[in-house]
Amino acid sequence: MKVSIVKEIEIGERRVAVVPEIVGRMVKQGMEVWVEAGAGEQSFFSDAAYEAAGAKIVTDTEQLWHADLVLKVNPPQEREDGRHEADLLKEGATLIGFLNPLGSPALIQQLAERKITAFGLELIPRTSRAQSMDALSSQAGVAGYKAVLLAAAALPKFFPMLTTAAGTIAPAKVLVIGAGVAGLQAIATARRLGAVVEAFDIRPAVKEEVQSLGAKFVEVKLEEETVAAGGYAKEVSEAVKQRTQAAIAEHVKMSDVVITTAQVPGRQAPRLVTADMIANMKPGSVIVDLAADQGGNCEGSEAGKTVVKGGVTLIGEANLPSTVPFHASQMYAKNILTLVQFLVKDGVLTLNFDDDIVSSACVTHGGEVKNQRVKDLLGETVGAKG
Repeated sequence: MKVSIVKEIEIGERRVAVVPEIVGRMVKQGMEVWVEAGAGEQSFFSDAAYEAAGAKIVTDTEQLWHADLVLKVNPPQEREDGRHEADLLKEGATLIGFLNPLGSPALIQQLAERKITAFGLELIPRTSRAQSMDALSSQAGVAGYKAVLLAAAALPKFFPMLTTAAGTIAPAKVLVIGAGVAGLQAIATARRLGAVVEAFDIRPAVKEEVQSLGAKFVEVKLEEETVAAGGYAKEVSEAVKQRTQAAIAEHVKMSDVVITTAQVPGRQAPRLVTADMIANMKPGSVIVDLAADQGGNCEGSEAGKTVVKGGVTLIGEANLPSTVPFHASQMYAKNILTLVQFLVKDGVLTLNFDDDIVSSACVTHGGEVKNQRVKDLLGETVGAKG
């Protein structure tokens, strides 16, 4: 089997899908691995390191995209020469990466028409069996960690309590909204830096995880099912959203730092922090909105930008895992390897659609869109055009 690792062309992306260590393991398993020249440079993995691991460094784009298996981080993009990466794949090839299937159903349809077998890593089920393949979680952990570092750098205060000759300095108060993987990592990182941390999540089941990290859990009785399949937060009613806002308003007001991580797959991020809440925060306070590129949890945050509203700094930087490219790429590559080993037997892609990992993550195969949610989105698009 010929496997390609292509260079990411999305602006600002510094990760690479597979690192040299993982290439070495693929080669030992009998795979022929091609790596696009310079693919790992932004993650600090040199072409020489890939060659030493057994890969072939390739500069010919056509050759790279005609591999049996193409591994990426981001969805296929349109290139500077006007061609789309999806159209460069050979018919019948397999593509694995973050494909944003619920946000870009037209791309998934395009892959289906090319008879590509595509796996969207964001659809890997959240089960113990699939945990080692769960790239969405591994990258969310990186984002949660970096969010706290950005907040600490922007906050005009210390995070820990300090006892000095000039007096005792109180620790920063941090509120984390959303206790998924990113939120839990944010809690752990803020605690390591010495902050006093509170956390809120609409899923009551995460209370113990929050408390185990040394944070206080903000409880709100919502009287509505809040957990979707796979343990993710569920889209809730407008009444519950308003109740949530009212419950956390006072906690936002008293916080020096607020980190928001609440997202619902395939939907606009819930608006949890309003302009009125921001106006009541202390000058110098910081909000890091990890959902900024999905509409934002915080009113006024802007994807990819840092803005100041009434003395409060709103950080909406997108793609935080890319700002920690070395370790983010290492983690992603291990997720990729586990999935590839699960799917490829004796050099042949072997798919069992009765298996929940295959049925969940495979979005296209044999010229068809396989994921029902993407099918539904495509149906809505057709209906809207009609």
